[in-house]
Amino acid sequence: MSGAVLLLPGGEEVSARRPSPVRAALALRSLGRRFVRAGRAEGLAVHGVRYRYRGWNGSEAHPAADAQWAVDEVVRRYGDVPVCLVGVDMGGRAALRAGGHEAVNSVVAMAPWLPEDDVAAPAEPVKQLVGRRVLIVHGTNDQRTDPELSFRYAARAKKVNRQVCRFEVHSDGHGLTGHRDEVGWLAVDFVLGALYGHHLSRPVEDALAAPPPIGLRMPLAAGFGRSLKR
Repeated sequence: MSGAVLLLPGGEEVSARRPSPVRAALALRSLGRRFVRAGRAEGLAVHGVRYRYRGWNGSEAHPAADAQWAVDEVVRRYGDVPVCLVGVDMGGRAALRAGGHEAVNSVVAMAPWLPEDDVAAPAEPVKQLVGRRVLIVHGTNDQRTDPELSFRYAARAKKVNRQVCRFEVHSDGHGLTGHRDEVGWLAVDFVLGALYGHHLSRPVEDALAAPPPIGLRMPLAAGFGRSLKR
């Protein structure tokens, strides 16, 4: 194997219960299949991560710790290969938090659950993302995780790392089901570019190069990916 994608599912803010493997698998199954097909010729390994606990659990940040452990396992199994962390909901926050692992070269956070701004609490860290390519995707009608919070996070991350972009999926909700194909192609395009140096689509190139807020509020066009051949 020459590279790996680790899929990080969602969860709950506080819970010591064991996560449901069926629920976690369903949430990322379609996206995982896309990565398997698109990366087969490159020798891409795709694995789902099963958390120890269903919740983030405050300062314990259990899913982020589990993501770090999973990257260690990839290195143990495959050696020195680049890793991309792909997370949804709470998994998006875990991917961003664990992105500082030395084997990680890229992060994709979809509809990430991020904490509210609180002057009494430390801001969600961004310095660990220096040197990584980062893609954040969020539906503008998300009623579960606030898209404005992911924009603010992306703006802070962009200040320390120019390789950050964020796409907005207009009229879509938390599951990004209204534009599933476009979101899937966007993720594939970004990940293969980050892991293997494939040529990125023009919208992704433009989003990475554009100054904020332009590159952090890039609209995902309907039909994105139809012209991409993988």
